[in-house]
Amino acid sequence: MNSKEKPFLRKNQRKNRRKQTMKHGPGPSKAKVKRGELSNDVYDQPGHLIRRAQQIAVSMFYSTVGYEVTPIQYGVLRILQDYPGIDQVTLARLCALDTSTAANLAVRLEQSGFVKRMVPARSKRFRLLRLTPQGVALLKKLLPSGRLLSRRLLQVLDRKEQKIFLRLLKKFVHLNNDESRAPLDSIQRDAH
Repeated sequence: MNSKEKPFLRKNQRKNRRKQTMKHGPGPSKAKVKRGELSNDVYDQPGHLIRRAQQIAVSMFYSTVGYEVTPIQYGVLRILQDYPGIDQVTLARLCALDTSTAANLAVRLEQSGFVKRMVPARSKRFRLLRLTPQGVALLKKLLPSGRLLSRRLLQVLDRKEQKIFLRLLKKFVHLNNDESRAPLDSIQRDAH
């Protein structure tokens, strides 16, 4: 089998697997579920499905947007585009990241040349963040791919399902925000 046949076979295998897993996952569920109860099958568990959705979203991010930045770095750059000059703690709150993760991301993005970290004269206790011209150019290049990614993620659903899915996903995230290790800032959350 040559390398050109592999993706084709994988695509066909995925189609067949998708047909098989539409209802219960890789194999048929043996457990009977009473009306009004949730299935105990691992493939029907919300946590498992959310984890799988995250894996799929990350994989599709790289195949659509590329490998110049990670999905989280892309989100950080988008926040810095909308809020230039914010400090790292505010960045963490707006991205729903813990402060040490946000600080590490800022350092890595600075090392890549996409972000400038500045120490304000009035206080050396925090860093202000701003996109560099290279960061602005990168975002300009990636934004069309980001829009394409959104379309690709939702293309398996019809228009009505897309609206319902996004509405329920937003509701789920909004109502469970405080359960997160790093909740999204309430001001930012309420604006959406």
